[in-house]
Amino acid sequence: MRPRGEPTVLIRDILSSKQSFSFEIFPPKGEMSVDQAADVASQLCENHPDWISVTFSAGGSGNSQNTVSIARRIEESGKTTALAHLTCMGATKADVDRYVEEFRSAGVHNVLALRGDRVPGREPIDFEHASDLIAYLRDKGFCLGGACYPEGHLESDSLRQDIENLKRKQNSGVDFLVTQLFFTNEDFYRFRDECSRARVKVPIVCGIMPFTSVKQIQRMAFNCGASIPVSVIRRLARAGEDPAAQRQAGLEYACEQICDLAANGVDGIHIYSMNKPEVGRATHDALASCGYLRG
Repeated sequence: MRPRGEPTVLIRDILSSKQSFSFEIFPPKGEMSVDQAADVASQLCENHPDWISVTFSAGGSGNSQNTVSIARRIEESGKTTALAHLTCMGATKADVDRYVEEFRSAGVHNVLALRGDRVPGREPIDFEHASDLIAYLRDKGFCLGGACYPEGHLESDSLRQDIENLKRKQNSGVDFLVTQLFFTNEDFYRFRDECSRARVKVPIVCGIMPFTSVKQIQRMAFNCGASIPVSVIRRLARAGEDPAAQRQAGLEYACEQICDLAANGVDGIHIYSMNKPEVGRATHDALASCGYLRG
């Protein structure tokens, strides 16, 4: 636990000294309150993550303000550090400046700078790419993360082109990268090798999301471009129509996946928790059992 009153920990400093372990949560929508989301974060903190990231939605979704509220709660708890997402699609510099001040007021000094999804009615204004947002934020006192895509971004013509985009993020001042979810570790290892050859030198943290159902994994494949390996399909087939069996199959697969990543020396492991504390416990215990978590 970080003593109250101490400066927030910067993620670039964590990654310079150890393999990291972290979680993502999303701000509440619908019936979940900010208090309930903060309680999820508190339960995830019991697994001693190096940070918890909080996603951001723009374009009138109504929960972007909750990003700041939850990140503040995480920082004030003294249990870990918050990584606040910030998207720039459709944003002006004045919009970003407003969020910068809100992050500072909340004690947040780690920001994941993202372009955000293209949606009807929301087009670039002052920021065409995430690298533009990173460059704009570079001198504002934040430790900056960016996204990367082991199988290539859906809008890129090739993985090589996508890695050139990563080099622009690096040149703009990004401190570390977090991957889009993937289900085949070999895809990540090839990506890591390609990044190394291209002289992308910043740490790359692996983002892993346990699948919970057939419908969810189909949605992931379509929306994120993540390839679904035969081994995953077989596990879902064995689980049949039982929702609990499907969730368990997904969690077991993710735990095997992260232990293999740990054994292959990745810079960090970031769990897309889907606001489920049980996912945090299971992945923590899996990494502890394979010797990854050593303080």
